[in-house]
Amino acid sequence: MSDLPKDKLPKQEKKVVKLPADGTRGKEKAGRTKDPMSNVFGLDDHGFSEDHTGGMTPNTYQLGPLKQFPVSAVSHILKEEINNNLHDEKYDVQHCRHLTLMLCEEIRNRVKELLIPRFKTVVLVHIGQLNGQGMQISSRCLWDPSFDTFTSYSFKNSSLFCSATVYGVYFE
Repeated sequence: MSDLPKDKLPKQEKKVVKLPADGTRGKEKAGRTKDPMSNVFGLDDHGFSEDHTGGMTPNTYQLGPLKQFPVSAVSHILKEEINNNLHDEKYDVQHCRHLTLMLCEEIRNRVKELLIPRFKTVVLVHIGQLNGQGMQISSRCLWDPSFDTFTSYSFKNSSLFCSATVYGVYFE
């Protein structure tokens, strides 16, 4: 009667459960209408933010900066901060490590106070012991030479040297 071998059982049919059109489940408690994961602050039921921009700035179609990076003002900040903080310092490894971080933060904060729109700034400070040796510091960047620029300042006293560079990179 049946052509199926005894060790093979017929395939069972899969049950397909259909949800009601309103999106609720049959076993949900009364009064509960949303999944707990959709109650994220600032997001609606579909995961979009309330302003529907996704947290991004709208495109301005601006291809260049309204004003150039203020190289002279940033150069003045570099000279002032380095001369004020290092003029009487003696080289000590641990202290100079702290000074490097402190100088980077102070220079970065003062450059931020200039409120330069659409420019990212990178601050590099190198401090080393002065023993009569030669030193070359170089860096490589991929940038647009019509908008991006940098300024640097070197300082030395009887026991240490310092080289600081601030890069201004235009962010489209």
